Amino acid sequence: MKTSARELQQEYQLRFARIANYRRKVWKILVTRYFQDLVGERRDILDLGCGWGEFINQVRARKKYAMDLNPDAKDYLESEVCFIHQDCSQTWPVSEASLDVVFTSNFLEHLLSKESLSRTIAEAYRCLKPGGKIICLGPNIKYTGGAYWDFFDHHLPLTEASISEVLQLRGFQIQTCIPKFLPYTMANGKQPPLWTVPLYISMPLAWNFLGKQFLVVACKN
Repeated sequence: MKTSARELQQEYQLRFARIANYRRKVWKILVTRYFQDLVGERRDILDLGCGWGEFINQVRARKKYAMDLNPDAKDYLESEVCFIHQDCSQTWPVSEASLDVVFTSNFLEHLLSKESLSRTIAEAYRCLKPGGKIICLGPNIKYTGGAYWDFFDHHLPLTEASISEVLQLRGFQIQTCIPKFLPYTMANGKQPPLWTVPLYISMPLAWNFLGKQFLVVACKN
């Protein structure tokens, strides 16, 4: 059964409307202190499952694409971002070998099947240039436990190992695999002081205690 656009609109509003401003501020710190260096400068980037644009609006890039099935997403994107409204497991309207980076955060677990995930990864591989990278961030069921299923639209139980495996099966080479990176979620309403975010990012030892999301970076040969 496919998730309707109306359901996606309602889910986003229910989870994120009250903390949208806080999430933007957190992502600004994450991009500035960590992800910008990982992405690099003057890159062509696609944000897969872009949500309300917390990442793609704030990262510096030469050209920006954002893909989401929620039609509301376009209303939150900066004018420089090209919005692609479609099912990510279908052929992307992006030229082969044209992207430097595909970024995805807290999205792949929402796909309805492993087949859909595999097709999505295959599209990322097709659209990336040789040497391009895919950056995957998401909840690690090994460390979230039953809280993984607190979100009605979580379908695929994923770990750093399973994501790494499907990436390799689709031709990618793993560059970085961090089982524990960020804490689980901001959707539960908790808002730690913003000054703690750069402090946390600068202390990888803390990731081992508080991290419940994996970070996997893979490269197209």
